[in-house]
Amino acid sequence: MKLSTKAFFTHLAVLLFFMIAALVYFYPVIQGKGIFQSDIAQYKGMAQERNSFKEDTGEESYWTNSAFGGMPTYQLGANYPHDYVKKLDRLIRFLPRPADYLFLYFIGFYILMLSLKVDYRLAILGSLAFGLSTYYIIILGVGHNAKAHAIAYLPMLLGGIVLVFRKKYVLGFIVTALAMALEISANHYQMTYYFMLLVLILGVVQLVYAIIDKKLKHFFISVGLLIVAVILGITTNATGLMATKEYADWSTRGESNLTINPDGSPKAKTSGLDTDYITQYSYGITESLDLFVPRMFGGSNSEKLGKQSNTYDFLTSQGLSSSRALEFSENLPLYWGDQPIVAGPAYLGAVVLFLFFIGLILVKGKRKWWLLAGVVVALVLSWGKNFSVLTDFMIANFPMYNKFRAVSSIQVIVELCVPVLAILGLKQLFRKKVTLSQKLNAVIWSGVISLGLIVIIFLLKGTFSFESLNDGNYLRYYGEELMALIRSDREAVYVNDTLRTLLLCFLTFILLFLYAKGKLNKNFTIVALGVLVVVDLGGVAKRYVDADDFVSMRQINRPFKATDLDKQIQQDPGIFRVFDPKEGLNGARTSFFHKSLGGYHAAKPKRIQDLFEFHLYNNNVEVLNMLNAKYIIQEDEEGRSFPAVNPDANGPAWFVQELVPVTSENEEIKALDGIDTKTTAVYNASKFKIDRNAFVKDSTAKVAIKDYRPNLITYNTHSEKDGFIVFSEMYYTDGWNAYLDGKLAPHIKVNYALRGMAIPTGAHTITFKFEPGVIKKGSTIALISNILLGLIIICGLGFLLKPKRDKAVA
Repeated sequence: MKLSTKAFFTHLAVLLFFMIAALVYFYPVIQGKGIFQSDIAQYKGMAQERNSFKEDTGEESYWTNSAFGGMPTYQLGANYPHDYVKKLDRLIRFLPRPADYLFLYFIGFYILMLSLKVDYRLAILGSLAFGLSTYYIIILGVGHNAKAHAIAYLPMLLGGIVLVFRKKYVLGFIVTALAMALEISANHYQMTYYFMLLVLILGVVQLVYAIIDKKLKHFFISVGLLIVAVILGITTNATGLMATKEYADWSTRGESNLTINPDGSPKAKTSGLDTDYITQYSYGITESLDLFVPRMFGGSNSEKLGKQSNTYDFLTSQGLSSSRALEFSENLPLYWGDQPIVAGPAYLGAVVLFLFFIGLILVKGKRKWWLLAGVVVALVLSWGKNFSVLTDFMIANFPMYNKFRAVSSIQVIVELCVPVLAILGLKQLFRKKVTLSQKLNAVIWSGVISLGLIVIIFLLKGTFSFESLNDGNYLRYYGEELMALIRSDREAVYVNDTLRTLLLCFLTFILLFLYAKGKLNKNFTIVALGVLVVVDLGGVAKRYVDADDFVSMRQINRPFKATDLDKQIQQDPGIFRVFDPKEGLNGARTSFFHKSLGGYHAAKPKRIQDLFEFHLYNNNVEVLNMLNAKYIIQEDEEGRSFPAVNPDANGPAWFVQELVPVTSENEEIKALDGIDTKTTAVYNASKFKIDRNAFVKDSTAKVAIKDYRPNLITYNTHSEKDGFIVFSEMYYTDGWNAYLDGKLAPHIKVNYALRGMAIPTGAHTITFKFEPGVIKKGSTIALISNILLGLIIICGLGFLLKPKRDKAVA
C-alpha cells in the first residue's frame, strides 16, 4: 500500500469507478427513488414516536411508548453524545441508499485486497465479486440494512489485521482500530461475532506458522497491537454497546425470569435463545450446492418466472386471463430447501468458485489454510440442526453463541473468504514465477472439479422429489394439479441453472486456458473475467432486487397509510393502547399510528412476551385491562376491521385496594390469572419490601395525567388516605426514576411488568423521568476513546507520510 502520488490518483480513480458502478447498478436512485424494504418499513413503525419527538423537540427520548407497551430506543436509531464514529460513517455513506451500502462493499474489499498486496486491477475484480454476491444484494432488498452495514466493514477490518501480521504495525493498527470502530457502529453484533470466529482461526494458523518459523516474538507483538486496536475501536462505541447490553438483559436475549412454561411444565434454564429458535434457519447440507448453482433448490419462496413457466401455460389453458396468470407466475413458491422462508439463494458465482478452486491449487502457505478453514467451519456451522453435533457444542461452549438466531447467516464468512482466495489464486496465475505447466494444471483441475460438481448435481436430480416443507399448505390453496406443475417448474429451474453454471465455467476455463497458453494478455483476461463476474452475479441478483422494487421516497418515508380506523382512534385525546390480535406480537404497523402492545424486533422485551404467552394468547381480559388496551381491532361479518372499545380498560393509572405478595416470578405471572387488576396488584416480596397494610383505598382518590411524553410522565394525585397506585407503564429499573413532589422516591414492579408506587395522604405530583445512567457513563468513555483514536491516527499518518531520509554513505 504505497502512498506515492501515482498510487493516490489510481486509488482515487478506483473510488470514482465504484461510485459510478454502485449508482448504475441501483440506477433508480438517480431518479430520486428508493428501494422499498419490508424490514425497514417495520423499523419505521417502531421508531415513529422517537423520530417525531426528536423532530418536534430536538431531544433524544431514549424510550418509546408506541411498541411492546414501552421499551428503550437503543436499537431504534437513538443518537448518543460524542458518537463521532457515526458521523464519520455518514460521511463515507454519502450515496443514496442502497447504493451507499454497495459502495461500502466495494471499497471495504478493495482495502483488503491492497492489504494482501494485490494489484489494483485484480482488487477491482475481487471487489465486484464480493459486492455483487447474491446474498449481499438480497439483504438490501428486504431491509437488513444493519447486517449489510456490518458486512461491508468486515473486509476493511480483516485488511487491518493482515497488515499488522505483515509487520505494517502503524498502518495496520490505524486501519484495524478505525475499521473496528465503524464495524461496531454498524450495530449488527451477530456479523461481528461470526467474523471474530474467522479471526480466531486466522490467529491459530498464524501461531502454528510462528512456531514453525520461530517468529513467536512477531506473533505476540501483532496480537498485542491488535487487541489494543480492537479495544480502542470498541470503546469509541461505548454508549451504544453498554446500552445494548443493558437492554439485551431485559429482552428475550437475556436470562429468562421464569422457570416454567405456560402449560406449567419446567422450562429449561438458559441465558440465551432457545436452540430450536437459534437453528430454525439452518442451511441444508445438500442445499449448500446452491452456492454454485443458484436455483438448485428453487431460489426463493416468491420466484419471478412469468411466461416462461409451466404454471403460466397451465393457468392460461384453464381460461385464466393472461394478466392474472402472469401475476401468479411471478410469485411462485419454488423454494424447497430446509429453511422456512428464504428471499433468495446465497449464490457465490460459478466464475468466482472456479477461481477459488484455482486458489486452492496455486496459493501456498498460511493464507490458503486460514481462508480454507474459515470456509469449511462457517459452512458446517451454517447447517445448524442438520449438523447438530458441532452446533450443540458451539451453543454449549462458546460464549454468546446462543444470543443469535438464524445460524445460516454465518455463511457471510464463506462469502468473504471465497472471493479472497479466488483473487489470490488469480494473482498466482498471473505471476511469471509460476511455470506454464503449473498454470495449465491449475486451470485444468479447476475445470475438472467444476465439471465433477455439475455432473454430481445432474445425478442428484433423480433422487429429489422437489417437494417443499410448505407444500401441504400450498396444496389446500392450489390443488394437486397446480402443485404438480409448480414442482415441474422447480425441476426446470434446477436444470436451467445447472446448464447456466456449466456454460459460465466453460467460458472461464477457455479464457484462463488461452491466457495460460499465451494467447491472451493479462489486461484483456482481467476485463473479460470482470464482465463474466458482473453478468453472472448481477444476473442472479437482479432476479430478486430490480428496478420494480424501487418506489417514491414519499412511500418509503411513510410506509403505512392511515385508514379510517386509524383516524377514528386518533380522534380520542386520551392516553391508551391499541391491540390488533391479527398483528399480535409481531408487527409494527399499529406502532406507527398508536401506542401498541405489539411491535417488530428481533429482541423483544421478555416480560411482554411472557404476558402474551401466559395470558394474552389465552384471552385473559384482565391483563389487557391492566395494559390499558382501550381499543381492540376486530372484524365484522363482512371482514372489515373496526376499533372495538374495551370499556373495562384500567386507564393510565389507578389506586388499588390490596397488594398480594408472592415469592417468585413464576407465582407473580400465574397470579394474574385470578385477580381483578383494578382492585388488586401482585408483587414479588422477595425483591421488594413494602408494608402492604400501610394503606387503604380512598373511594374519592384520584390520579390523572398532567404531562405525557416518551421520556417523562407527570401525574396529579389526591387521596384522603395513604394509598398505592399502579401505573400502566413498563417497569425498567435501569433508567426510569420516580419523583414525588420533586424528590426522588422509590417505586416497585407489580403485576409482573408494571410500575407501582406508595403515595402518602394529600395532593401530590408524581413525575417519572427516563434518565438512563448508561448514556452518561458510556458517553464519557466514548469521548476519551475518540480523542485517543484521533490523536493516534494523526500521529500515525504523520509518521507514514514523513519523507524517509537516505542513509548516510560511508
